[in-house]
Amino acid sequence: MINFNPHYNPYPATRNLLYAKNGVVATSQPLAAQAGLDILKQGGNAVDAAIATAACLTVVEPTANGIGGDAFAIVYINGQLHGLNASGTCPASLSIDTLKEKGITEIPKYGFIPVLVPGAPAAWIELSKRFGKLPLSDVLKPAINYARYGFPVSPGIAKSWNRAFEIFKKELISEEFSSWFRTFTKNSKTPEAGEVFFLKDHANTLEKIETFYTGELADRIDEYSRKYNGYIRKSDLENYKPLWVDPISVNYKGYDIWEIPPNGQGFITLQALKILEGFKFNSMDNAEELHLQIEALKLAFADGINYIADPNYMKLNVNDLLDNKYISSRRKLIKDTASIFTHGKPKGSETVYLATADSEGNMVSFIQSNYMGFGSGLVVPETGIALQNRGHNFSLDPTKPNALGPNKRSYHTIIPGFLTKGNKPIGPFGVMGGFMQPQAHLQVILNTIDYQLNPQATLDKPRWQWLEKDKIIVEPNFDLKLIEALKLKGHKIEIDNNIAKFGRGQIIWQNPETKVYVAGTDSRTDSQIAIY
Repeated sequence: MINFNPHYNPYPATRNLLYAKNGVVATSQPLAAQAGLDILKQGGNAVDAAIATAACLTVVEPTANGIGGDAFAIVYINGQLHGLNASGTCPASLSIDTLKEKGITEIPKYGFIPVLVPGAPAAWIELSKRFGKLPLSDVLKPAINYARYGFPVSPGIAKSWNRAFEIFKKELISEEFSSWFRTFTKNSKTPEAGEVFFLKDHANTLEKIETFYTGELADRIDEYSRKYNGYIRKSDLENYKPLWVDPISVNYKGYDIWEIPPNGQGFITLQALKILEGFKFNSMDNAEELHLQIEALKLAFADGINYIADPNYMKLNVNDLLDNKYISSRRKLIKDTASIFTHGKPKGSETVYLATADSEGNMVSFIQSNYMGFGSGLVVPETGIALQNRGHNFSLDPTKPNALGPNKRSYHTIIPGFLTKGNKPIGPFGVMGGFMQPQAHLQVILNTIDYQLNPQATLDKPRWQWLEKDKIIVEPNFDLKLIEALKLKGHKIEIDNNIAKFGRGQIIWQNPETKVYVAGTDSRTDSQIAIY
């Protein structure tokens, strides 16, 4: 049974558990959360609120997402779950051979090479068209107003903004990057906490967002790319469509956990949960239990990194990788000490996450990102459109399913989650943070189902992250006795003081009996829950 008790939090509580009946918006920035709530109060539903919040986050938290980013969503509406994959596709003119001819052997982080077609605007348009109640122009007004008339920068975002600037001023020295500095700095400085910042070009772009793929904005992206020998063209934008998909799930101890299918990495969480289904977990202070969880996650990552790609190019389907016999064979590989795993052969760092819920029981799990903070470092001049760099995740090995190729979607890190029991929704959850995301999803589910933590306690619990081989990092407040016990099992563990590495999450659960929402939000960022 899900714990809705506000008084049980064994960790230093960072926030009170919040309850609401009419509507909830939980995200990483207070102004954006309030924007979504305002839309609910104006008669919008959870989908409208999600779009408003997402658009607002591109303004008030540009360090982690933007108009030129990608998005995924799981929508529970009218009693059904729907998945939306709005990840970008590779430009038609870009291929492994194209790069080899130029002597490029590694996909760079910045510049035009890793730029794929942005999917976030298409996600907003598609969600509004299919499920929204209010006109998209009305839903985008809060974001437009903050961009045009200014917004006070919150503390965590100011810190991330300056960190990105320190990197960019050293690495982004050629002319095509100058628009980033004109857009996101003032007098060669980034804004400090509490400073009011303006993104007027951003506001103008949001007002004509429906021209992103076929009109004026598409022309500007094409012109910018051609000027600097980029690959993305207006034809790539015109041919882009987000994909409606069926979410995939596993049943874990009576609950169904839902993720978006590949090219997203949510499958990793599901496979790890299936491996762990064979074990009982009773104590959060037990090193043996934590060892099993780490090993299951490592096994799932070994398969995920090898097989996840654009689904049209995967060598195996998800059902093969979640097959009970195959899962049993993987489970048997777990030993008493830390192991280094390779993929099996079965037959057959910055993002924003938000969750919304409305008075009719509709809920949305939504995530969007530019990748690596501001993305490629490229901003389309006089538009505020910071282009993502998701192509960096492609492989240049032509034998790999995730090999770079025209019109392909790359392995994608951002994943929204959803929890149900039987035919009843429990609610949306998600934790942003690159390759930490499936690991954090796993920890959220274990904390919720096995350890019976309420949403806020679940997010307050110290996290661990597997990096590679037998290397693990943990947060500074992690139990020292657990660390020592895990070291005896062969895990190489370091305490990492950069809590941003461990993700930033949001949870909204609905009590199936009372229909009351209960929500938790992460203290690792400037997050807030807006309710009424």
